[in-house]
Amino acid sequence: MNNPILRMKIKKICFVFFLLSCSYLTFGQNKITITGTVTDADKSPVAGAAIFIDKVKANSITDQKGYYEVKVKSDAEEILVFTLFNGAAVTKINGRTSIDFVLLPGNPATDETTVNEGAATTGSGSGTSDKKDVPVEIGKVDGQDPSFASYTDIYEMIHGRFPGVQVTGHSIKINGSTSLNVSTEPLFVVDGVIVNSVDGISPQTVKYIEVLKGPEASVYGMRGSNGVIVITRITGKDKN
Repeated sequence: MNNPILRMKIKKICFVFFLLSCSYLTFGQNKITITGTVTDADKSPVAGAAIFIDKVKANSITDQKGYYEVKVKSDAEEILVFTLFNGAAVTKINGRTSIDFVLLPGNPATDETTVNEGAATTGSGSGTSDKKDVPVEIGKVDGQDPSFASYTDIYEMIHGRFPGVQVTGHSIKINGSTSLNVSTEPLFVVDGVIVNSVDGISPQTVKYIEVLKGPEASVYGMRGSNGVIVITRITGKDKN
């Protein structure tokens, strides 16, 4: 092959094929799939746990068996699971494709809760909890605080107790929430059930009140775009 022009064309073609091959390999490695299970301390599956990747909610929740599957970028650093009643846990991905979570008692979702590096591992993860910065922004008050004894309704209990929460009469607005609805009222959840009003709840029956906004409120989808007020009442078991 003595034709220099032809040799140059062949080199250019080979170079183009090389670039295409590199692009294909890079594209193929751009996403990885992480799978795992979420269980509580009794090893029971936790359904409906939301998955967050690097503080952004993924389009994935655990099924009835506590199983989840989520596609992430290959350079993703952190995975977090969030539940309303079982708590939250977060760990570094470190290139792993199988990560199980065990939500331990005393790690309510309202705490800035995470787990140590050994707590969420390939296989059955277990470990102790630790305090770190996770993408939650939640307020909580104890309904059994003696100062609530003279209050007549839920709105008085909430007023002035939560930073960024405005209470005017029987109207509540949570600042910083992303409103996608015409109404600015938050979503009300009482004992795990979504309700239209909390007007009839006696303060003396309240165990605690939580205000959710940001990633944790997004568990409720568009319904939680104005924030969520979670009220848990005292049960017979609590009295005993």
